[in-house]
Amino acid sequence: MSGHILIRVQSPEGIKRIEISPKANLKEFFESVQNALKVDGFGLFKERNLTKEIYSHTSQEVGSLLKHGDMVYLKQMAGTSTRRTSTTAIDSFINPPAIAAPTNNDFKTSTSVDEDEVDKLLAKEDGLIKRERDNKLCRHGANGCCVHCSPLEPYNESYLKEQKIKHLSFNSYIRKQTSGIDRGKYMVFEDINCRIKPGCREHPPWPKGICSKCQPSAITLNRQIYRHVDNVMFENTTIVERFLNYWRTTGHQRMGFLYGTYEINTDVPLGIRAKVAAIYEPPQESTRDSIKLLEDESAADVEEVAKALGLKKVGWIFTDLITDDPAAGTVKQLRGIETHFLTAQECIMAGELQNRHPNPCKYASNGVFGSKFVTVCVTGDNTKQVHMEGYAVSAQCMALVRDNCLIPTKDAPELGYVRESTDKQYVPDVYYKEKDQYGNEVQRLARPLPVEYLLVDVPASTPLQPQYTFSKYDKRQPFPVENRYLDGHLQDFNALSTYLSQWEDEDFLEAISDFHLLVYLYKMDMLPMRQHMMPLLEAVRNKNPNMAYDFKKEEVWKLLESLIQASSSGSGGTTSYPSSSASARAGSVGSVGVAGLENAAADVATWTCNHCTFINRSDLTSCEICSLPR
Repeated sequence: MSGHILIRVQSPEGIKRIEISPKANLKEFFESVQNALKVDGFGLFKERNLTKEIYSHTSQEVGSLLKHGDMVYLKQMAGTSTRRTSTTAIDSFINPPAIAAPTNNDFKTSTSVDEDEVDKLLAKEDGLIKRERDNKLCRHGANGCCVHCSPLEPYNESYLKEQKIKHLSFNSYIRKQTSGIDRGKYMVFEDINCRIKPGCREHPPWPKGICSKCQPSAITLNRQIYRHVDNVMFENTTIVERFLNYWRTTGHQRMGFLYGTYEINTDVPLGIRAKVAAIYEPPQESTRDSIKLLEDESAADVEEVAKALGLKKVGWIFTDLITDDPAAGTVKQLRGIETHFLTAQECIMAGELQNRHPNPCKYASNGVFGSKFVTVCVTGDNTKQVHMEGYAVSAQCMALVRDNCLIPTKDAPELGYVRESTDKQYVPDVYYKEKDQYGNEVQRLARPLPVEYLLVDVPASTPLQPQYTFSKYDKRQPFPVENRYLDGHLQDFNALSTYLSQWEDEDFLEAISDFHLLVYLYKMDMLPMRQHMMPLLEAVRNKNPNMAYDFKKEEVWKLLESLIQASSSGSGGTTSYPSSSASARAGSVGSVGVAGLENAAADVATWTCNHCTFINRSDLTSCEICSLPR
């Protein structure tokens, strides 16, 4: 004991006495604490309220900072702060003060997280809500200001209630969290963990053992007060009408992904709007009551085209429509406050998609928090008309789905169910609060769980003045949508020829400005165009007709024109592509090709396509698979 002092270390596991020489440096003291308590990733503080942090420093002696019998307080940092992940990480700080308040050298000031452009723009704005001078209450001059006309904070509850804004925007929520005296110095967004913390050495692994260190905490579900996207706006009604045509034709439900951009929403303080420019329909099998997604081999190609056009996947949309009166054009109201808004299965699907598209956030410990991915349901309203409802699921729902804790119920679509713990998976208890028959707030176990606790409303609408990223079409027929295996909805050379025949040469940019057409051309196997299409996609993105005309003169497009013309002529069609060079070749290709085919039909019963090698019947003048002439 001679020459040594005792320092008491209080941690969640209790108090431990550390014997150390007063001449030892703080790094040795931290190592002694780590060995004695068998912990990693911690901080030491002189005050019980976790202020006056002690930093590791090689030149600082323990005796100059602590005396015999002093108490220090330990706080676990690993997994809850990026300021240090282990005791050795403390050494990476360059010349920290020996005794000082915690510095703000954490992830909040880091530029390593690449946030969305709209978040960067909103971070530069003050977000204050301007108010005009009140003639009745204000007693000052025109250049003065008082409590009745001073700007309001973007999270002001009275203003939001007056404007009937149900949820805070996420950036307003951040301003609220960072508005205190400490300016949000210790504010951090943490993802909920529903799994056992791995690597605990105090006991055998689950199911043979568990302790308070590795056991996830119980979860009480709360309605989320903020939302990452405040509005979903479809640029024009044509986008949705084109999507609904499948249901109108078959009576089967349909699902699609929304591609668009994020922009500032001026109707909500520091709000964000998702502007939808196109709907991509992945491969799927659908019936009157169900939709089954299939593997999409073209997903990467679609993402490349969207990225080149300046678009990103912002959400998904699906239909839930049952015809009520075909003559009146009405549909049944299947969803509402009396039934459900989203089913548990749809909430799980939304949570899975949101987990795949997280929101970059510099205030999150792992760099991402929540998601801007939205869900739009097309269903019937109380007037039996088709309308859209937008939603997002909360961060708590995303965590439950990510850790495979939430499943749907068999017979009640409005109820979910939290799994029970098994030998393979430990599931924490999940609770929600509701009022009983006497008006008292009681806590219920989430088995089952009303999914309304997991939902956030996101209004969906179209603007009064339609906007067009792609073609307006007017009275022209649009290019067929992908993955619709219906007569008249197939994407092939005949459809391409028919579509392009509606446009004049000077309207080439307008004709080619179709998302589904660009995806079809990009993933075309017969004539690989993807390596040549970047100038065309750039022209569509910038609406530059000169760039589009330059692409039209390229050899790859001239070859495509020839194939289209040959396809329309060889198949006996009457439509022709409006190109002077192609029109000059139309007569010779059509007459010679048809005459030759008639002579060959008498000699052979079948013929092999030179383009795709498919063996066709002798009575066909064009390939049954690729539609190209014999």
